[in-house]
Amino acid sequence: MQPPYYKSIVLIERLHRHFLELVKAELERRGIQDINNVQSLILYNIGTDELTVGELTARGYYLGSNVSYNVKKMVENAYLVQERSQHDRRSVRVRLSEKGLDLREKLSSMFERHIDALDEFDLSEKTLNDLNETLLRLERFWSGRLGYAVGGAVTPAA
Repeated sequence: MQPPYYKSIVLIERLHRHFLELVKAELERRGIQDINNVQSLILYNIGTDELTVGELTARGYYLGSNVSYNVKKMVENAYLVQERSQHDRRSVRVRLSEKGLDLREKLSSMFERHIDALDEFDLSEKTLNDLNETLLRLERFWSGRLGYAVGGAVTPAA
C-alpha cells in the first residue's frame, strides 16, 4: 500500500494531465487548431497583464514547457502581441491580442460551465477551499525543501 503522501503526488500529476485533456477537448470542440492546451493556459494566466518572458517563468505560467517556444508560437498565431520595453530595449513584453482575449473568454466560459456542474459531484465551494489550502501547504513544503521564497520569506532547505 502506497503512503498517502505518494498517492497525493500521483493524483496531482494525474489531475493536471486530465485538466490539460479537458482544455484540449474544448479547443477541438471549438475548431481551434493553431494553439495547444498548454499555450492556452499560459494565455489564460497572462490575462490582462503585460509581462516579460522571465515574469511568465517566475510566475509558473510555463507549466513545464519551454516558455520561449510557446510565446513565439502564440505571437506567430496572433494570440499575443510582443513589444520591446520603452524603458529597457533589451526587455520584451507580451500581452494578449484581440484574438488572445477572445480565446481567454472562451476558456472562461468553459470554467464557468465546470463551476456550474461541481455540485453534481458533491464538490462544494468549502470543499474546494479546503483542498486549495491543503495544496498551498504542500506547495510551501516543497518550496521549503528547495529553499524557494514562500510568501515573501525564504524557507531553509531541509
